[in-house]
Amino acid sequence: MKLIATLGLFGAAILAVEASAEIDITVPRLPKQNNYPPSGSQLTANPPGNKSYEYIIVGSGAGGSPLAARLALAGHSVLLIDAGGDHGRLREVEIPTLYIGASERTELSWGFFTRHYEDDAQTKRDRKLTYLTPDGDYYSGVNPPEGSEVLGNYYPRVGGLGGCTQHLALVPLAPARNDWDYIKNLTGDQNWGAENMRGYFRKLEKNQYLSPKDDTTEAHGFNGWFPTTIEPLALYTNDLNFVSIILSAASAMGIQTDSTLSYIRNSIRGNGIAGKVLPPRIAQKIADRLDKLLEYDINNNSPDRDGISVFSRVPLSISSPEWKRSTPRNWIYDIATAKNADGSKKYPLDIALHTLVTKVSFDTTGDKPKATGVDYLYGEALYRADPRSRPTGKSGTPGSVSATREVIVSGGAFNTPQILKLSGIGPATELEKLDIPVIKDLPGVGGNLQDRYETGVTVASSSNFTLFQNCTFLTTADDPCYETWAQPASNALAHGSYATDGIAMGMFLRSSTAGPDQDLWVGGVPGLYQGYFPGMGSTVVTPAEKNYFTWLVLKARSRNNAGTVNLTSADPRDTPRITFRNFGEGDISRAADADKDLQAVVDGMRLAISIFDNLEPLETGESFERVWPPAEIRSDEDLKQWARDEAWGHHASCTCPIGADDDPLAVLDGQFRVRGVDGLRVVDASVFPKIPGLFPVVGIYMLAEKAADDILADAR
Repeated sequence: MKLIATLGLFGAAILAVEASAEIDITVPRLPKQNNYPPSGSQLTANPPGNKSYEYIIVGSGAGGSPLAARLALAGHSVLLIDAGGDHGRLREVEIPTLYIGASERTELSWGFFTRHYEDDAQTKRDRKLTYLTPDGDYYSGVNPPEGSEVLGNYYPRVGGLGGCTQHLALVPLAPARNDWDYIKNLTGDQNWGAENMRGYFRKLEKNQYLSPKDDTTEAHGFNGWFPTTIEPLALYTNDLNFVSIILSAASAMGIQTDSTLSYIRNSIRGNGIAGKVLPPRIAQKIADRLDKLLEYDINNNSPDRDGISVFSRVPLSISSPEWKRSTPRNWIYDIATAKNADGSKKYPLDIALHTLVTKVSFDTTGDKPKATGVDYLYGEALYRADPRSRPTGKSGTPGSVSATREVIVSGGAFNTPQILKLSGIGPATELEKLDIPVIKDLPGVGGNLQDRYETGVTVASSSNFTLFQNCTFLTTADDPCYETWAQPASNALAHGSYATDGIAMGMFLRSSTAGPDQDLWVGGVPGLYQGYFPGMGSTVVTPAEKNYFTWLVLKARSRNNAGTVNLTSADPRDTPRITFRNFGEGDISRAADADKDLQAVVDGMRLAISIFDNLEPLETGESFERVWPPAEIRSDEDLKQWARDEAWGHHASCTCPIGADDDPLAVLDGQFRVRGVDGLRVVDASVFPKIPGLFPVVGIYMLAEKAADDILADAR
């Protein structure tokens, strides 16, 4: 798709469009933003106060916010620090459909540019690769303007209260039993066992799509802080094209669909329906039939849950009846602002925003270094992943704050190893090159970087899908879909199209090279999903082009842990060098594992292609043309090369891994404590020794609950 755009997803002002799926897009480094006011109160930014705290938590994402909440509710004084602001009530954040738009808001977006490969020739084969043009814009594609500089593969994160829970795609899946039992066996800590960890899921979940009597495997919680739900299929089933795709996918998964197909055809004939758009009454009846086909609860707690192949509905991180994104930002905001009857602060929790932690401070006078607090710079947009930041120079007001008990770093897979290294915790050789005093030589910090491999298989329909029929994605002041979503209503249908993230269903299965657990998720979503690049929102779904459908193929449990996060300087404002070395690049000993991962990706792509190839449109005259990868990409070798070139990820993890006592690369023990020092822990996605499950966020919420118990036990 040839584009010059001024704004990202569902808010894009598109200046030029040529109908093509090829990525060839130029956007400003600071795109124009809409200026809709927040829908409610947000925290104002303040630096830390002039006092000490028992606990300082650095980073307010999926690990830091729930942990801060638990410690504060237990009566401990907590300072939660984030380098960004609070933007939790922006439309793009709250509206489930607009999650890509949230990742393109300059107020909260941190755009890292990573390398999938060290090899430049292989790097430049990626059609999503981003360059800095001589005019200072971002170009993504394979025909950069002359004189452009390679930046890398765009990897959006959130700098702000709530972290990446503010832009993720709202898919709350619990990890597999083996993910937890592996850590239990590695550390000897029995509390990592699957049954104990499932208890944390029950504690935090507020399930809004089942009743307790329907929870036959005792998998769910109904009173926690984290609302989950499922949107009604009737949002989709008024469109026969959607119904055709769902039935083709069900058949591909071995589900008997003949009776459902006959029922649908008889309903169409019996009601004299012409065209692909069904009336609400018929759409609801079809949705009821499909619900029975897809009624499997993917978060159940049965012994075979992790290994079987199923096609099911996908739960969502959405709170009903308002149908807004559910996130720990909302929980931590409520705790921080809660008042007693006399107006005094109810909980001992402070939140410092626009506060960039530069390092952890230590007392080194004893036998073992002890974390005593953090140094910081106060100011907006200090970190250079923020597109508003100054590319060079010094900025920010320095300060420090002390912790009487512990410092907990929760910055995520990129920023946590950066903070530890800046603090003198990491590989001594790397730190010495930058003249950073070594507090503890821990060679595992910043290694073991892992991610998933994801690709998309997309078709263009001969007509637009109806899900977003009237939506302008906030490009107009009178967006009908926003007006419908914002009105008070008791069910998702009344809130309309914006009440969904578009991911209504998914296939969960084991590839031909899988271990005992599912390693593939193939999820259906309306839109042209090709991966991450600046301005990507302008290509997914636009007010004019709503005729794409993508099966996203996500390869979980990748065998590659060759990635690294390395400092580029001792300046905490600078971003690190992040290199994934996809498919074990450059290491012959990893070749067999790379082939297994590649074959798994191909298995998923072949499934997606077969769904489209065998699709029989229920509406006469409708057609579907594969546009990504192009139809000529057919053979296994072609698909493998496509995966090498195009696969992306957005679940980076494992860069400060928990490990056994005798593992020299283990950064943490089983209670999240940094080895070799006192008073310092890590609680975020970086702690996993192996990338877990299919989607990580619920697993991080669960480990944050365990961390709270570990910390509180030590505080007694």
